[in-house]
Amino acid sequence: MVDLFINRVLVRNNREQDELDTEREVVMRLENRVLMLLFAAAECEGCRRFAPALKDFFKKLTDQFYVDRSAQLVLLYVSLDQSEEQLQSFLRALPKRCLFLAYEDPYRRELGAMFNVEELPTVVVLRPDGSILIPNAVEEILRLGPGCYRNWQEAAELIDRSFMVSEDFEDRSRWCSFSEPVRRLKYKVENEKKKKQKRTGRGRDGGGEDAEVDGGTGGGGGGSPW
Repeated sequence: MVDLFINRVLVRNNREQDELDTEREVVMRLENRVLMLLFAAAECEGCRRFAPALKDFFKKLTDQFYVDRSAQLVLLYVSLDQSEEQLQSFLRALPKRCLFLAYEDPYRRELGAMFNVEELPTVVVLRPDGSILIPNAVEEILRLGPGCYRNWQEAAELIDRSFMVSEDFEDRSRWCSFSEPVRRLKYKVENEKKKKQKRTGRGRDGGGEDAEVDGGTGGGGGGSPW
């Protein structure tokens, strides 16, 4: 899937509209992720109605307000607008973390033909290897919301620990079991050192442990019974 955009310039939908214009930047942003290609246009009424639902869908999967870690998901707007002004207008309805192709980039039209886009809006979902996971996910997004990402994740064979349910994680005690023998040995050595120091200290005071025992069991009965 990354190969589709090597030597292409992707633009971030932020205030500065920063460009990803090196192969390294593109690879880091797209590799091992599910890619959503949104084909839409500002003049399309259905696209305008769909945009708020898509924005909510994407935010709930990638915004840390909703999740501990962003989903392995990228949204790329492939504009079929008739002008730069229309493109910029529609971008305002999309998430700030999405990417887009510049209006002057002819690759927008090539992608539309490549994926046989015949209606707007269309969301083509791609696996990390570039194969098509869903030809048009618009209805699924509207019907299932963020829940459909789990299906995409499994079908694309992604592993994302932030979306594992609690039973997917091993019991904490199993993780601790590896260090338990080391911990016991550590305390055993420390206890032996303390006992040795205690015996040495008693010997310096005039009687070791053996002397105390002898005194306590002698015939005179003068020693402590303890």
